[in-house]
Amino acid sequence: MGVVAHLVKHHPKMLVGAGTVLDVETARQCADAGAHFLTAPGFDCDIVTFAAEHDMVSMPGALTPTEVVTEWRAGADFVKVFPAVQVGGDAYVRALSRSLPQVSLIASGGVNQQNAELFILAGATAIGVGSQLIPTESIEKRQAKRIHELAVRFSKFVREARLRLPSRKEVTASASHISAVKCEKP
Repeated sequence: MGVVAHLVKHHPKMLVGAGTVLDVETARQCADAGAHFLTAPGFDCDIVTFAAEHDMVSMPGALTPTEVVTEWRAGADFVKVFPAVQVGGDAYVRALSRSLPQVSLIASGGVNQQNAELFILAGATAIGVGSQLIPTESIEKRQAKRIHELAVRFSKFVREARLRLPSRKEVTASASHISAVKCEKP
């Protein structure tokens, strides 16, 4: 929790989160350190509830549509599709997003510079990037500039992909039209 507390104290404009949070005690330590969000590869209802009670964002991981819906109904702010690349990549996220447009999905697990934009275009609200953003070597060599450059690069991929997305109004109108057609009686 020392890193979280340090970042919160010395970079007050930065949103600092913590993961992998697997139990409420760890969630409490993260909250005490000043974390703004909690993430995990799986789902624990108690952690989602804790996060909501402490004004923190929760991002539990899910794989199946059932898990995604369960987490969304439990109050998760975002549902992290994990491991995204290994289960079908952007095509899988696209299928989930089209079926569950009301759920804010985060693609995580295998996201890199080559596929980051594809996940946003597939319907992910955000991407979760680990070692491709913060390489172990960069930590060991204290290469803050390299990590910053990678962060800027990933931010650019997301920003450019969002510019290519149809407007929210167009998507809603299109979805309403499709639903109306499906519900018509013969």
